[in-house]
Amino acid sequence: MLPTVRGVIDRRILVNYRVEPEVVTDVLPDPFRPQTVDGYAIGGICLIRLQSERPNRVPACLGTTSENAAHRIAVEWNDDGERETGVFVPRRDTNSRFNTLLGGTLFAGDYHEARFDVDETAGQNEHDGRYEVRMVSDDKSVRVGVAGEPTDSLPTDSVFDSVAESSAFFEQGSLGYSPSAAAEGEYEGIELHAFNWEVTPLAVDSVTSSYFEAFPDDAVTFDHALLMEDIDHEWRERDPICTTSSA
Repeated sequence: MLPTVRGVIDRRILVNYRVEPEVVTDVLPDPFRPQTVDGYAIGGICLIRLQSERPNRVPACLGTTSENAAHRIAVEWNDDGERETGVFVPRRDTNSRFNTLLGGTLFAGDYHEARFDVDETAGQNEHDGRYEVRMVSDDKSVRVGVAGEPTDSLPTDSVFDSVAESSAFFEQGSLGYSPSAAAEGEYEGIELHAFNWEVTPLAVDSVTSSYFEAFPDDAVTFDHALLMEDIDHEWRERDPICTTSSA
């Protein structure tokens, strides 16, 4: 049983793509299937800086700080005949040796070590400032980059009709499952419980993702990005999903 972990999301950028569902289906394990919006699957990367992360009853001053990246695909599945929604996380990267050592013990999921380069300029109000985040995994298999500035609306070609619609979609997709390092066919569950949920659209002028660029060119398109800051939160373990019996 993993402890509840509490901390502060200092900065979270959700980079979101619209993807042809049949392409996503090929990379999803059972029982997950793509959750669609306007006929498209939704994939993305969460680039998140966590501060004061620690077990719930540990003082904040003893918490850790880290930069992390999680590749995500919005999914649905059936549980006792009921439709559930969340995200499947095929890969997690971090600059924290602590996270890689304690993945699956204190933090859900298996983490890969990576280097992050971050350049942020805060503004005087909600729509000022600039954010640039780049990541390259130590094994050189994954690279991510995004740069942009806060704005007040989504791109006109987004599959979401409004910021409120996008915000609600990702807030409802707070339950994530990722492959367990301990058992084949088992997917560890972790849920983000945000005590204050607020997003701001990010006008992106450059974006790259080796993971999504590996899909066919005509099957994946950048859709939009969201920014979250100063979010008090908890990570809560949820029951794993097991698809095979372990030996």
